[in-house]
Amino acid sequence: MLRIDDQITIQEWELSEQFTRSQGPGGQNVNKVETAVELRFEAERSPHLSPAVKTRLRRLAGRRWTLDGAIVILAQETRSQTRNRELARERLAELIREALKAPKRRIATRPTLGSQRRRLDGKTIRGQVKSMRGRIPTSGDPVE
Repeated sequence: MLRIDDQITIQEWELSEQFTRSQGPGGQNVNKVETAVELRFEAERSPHLSPAVKTRLRRLAGRRWTLDGAIVILAQETRSQTRNRELARERLAELIREALKAPKRRIATRPTLGSQRRRLDGKTIRGQVKSMRGRIPTSGDPVE
């Protein structure tokens, strides 16, 4: 059982772990011992998460979210299988905690009258500068 917060706990049936050989340094250990952990959490089927949390979780997980609605987390930092298991579970818990936070609603504000006037004055000045960039008429040019 993985405890996320006071109300939410993830049951063991929702998690599956697969162990593989780790990449990187480790000497003979890296060729013999399967220390890397691939933690799979069936997020889409989880009864403990609300649809809004699942939506935020999908966005936060990014490429770790599979087509069948699972989150796959790979941990292979340490030489210890148990430590990699703990790291993977902690990453999953942190990802779910982040998804539990509802985003603050943005309160629409209107621009002040002074800022609107300054913006229009700036546009007027810019338009005058651009209108001066035309060709300078000489005495022999036809008038348009």
